[in-house]
Amino acid sequence: MPRTGMMAIRKDALVNATISEIGRKGSHDVTVGQIAKAAGVSSALAHHYFGSKDDLLLAAMRAILAEFGAEARLQLAGALTPKDRLAAIARTSFGGRNFNPEVVSAWLTFYVMAQRDTQAARLLRVYQQRLVSNLTHALRPLTADAPRIAQTAAALIDGLYIRHALADAGPPNAEEAVLRVMDYLEVALA
Repeated sequence: MPRTGMMAIRKDALVNATISEIGRKGSHDVTVGQIAKAAGVSSALAHHYFGSKDDLLLAAMRAILAEFGAEARLQLAGALTPKDRLAAIARTSFGGRNFNPEVVSAWLTFYVMAQRDTQAARLLRVYQQRLVSNLTHALRPLTADAPRIAQTAAALIDGLYIRHALADAGPPNAEEAVLRVMDYLEVALA
């Protein structure tokens, strides 16, 4: 009989291994067997818990987005002004675990998956809508053009992830990425 809590531990290990293996391979070419081996479980158990490699990637992206959401709420709680809110969103987008090579590779794989998978497309739309909504909310007191500027800032954030994933430029530079977003917002608000 399995010990209480082992299923959650194994699922977390599989999610983390999915992110790690996609980051190591740099693509969706990783197999469930490779992910399971990295997680220290059998391939059959991975299939039992998640069903398919796509389901594993969706679970990994949900975990990444949950971590992102928790960090965003924490950063936004300390933001006193609209510009503080914008900076908090930018810092969250590129801070913590969000902008490391493994997570960037997972995002790129997720973008591709969203073109063919309805669940992935829906999850991506939810993320994008929340990002634009948070940016728009912060921009509204500063400009009448808040929705357009928010859309462009969100595209810049996604673009920096894609650019890093496709470039062989070493580890991501979160500080530089935040500065680029903040520089754009300053110019757009001027």
